[in-house]
Amino acid sequence: MKHKANRKKKHSVILRVLVLCVSVYMVFSLTGLYRTYNESRKELQALTDRYNLLKTEVDDKRDLLENGSREQIIEQAARDRLGYVYSNEEIYTDISGD
Repeated sequence: MKHKANRKKKHSVILRVLVLCVSVYMVFSLTGLYRTYNESRKELQALTDRYNLLKTEVDDKRDLLENGSREQIIEQAARDRLGYVYSNEEIYTDISGD
């Protein structure tokens, strides 16, 4: 009888150690997945912001092509491509990196 109880105790200890190891592994795995999830969300937000910016630019150019005069189109092209400005106009450049 004693031998059977001793054997059961050994199985119980091994089972507990095994459950502990699996639990620790799962905690580390979930931590890594959570970190990856947060990085992906930040990347998605950056891409969404970039998409919205480009969509606004496309809409502005489409509106200019549909409703603008030839002079407005030429002026906008000179501003965008060549960096031309009027002589009394002041241009400010944002150097903050945002």
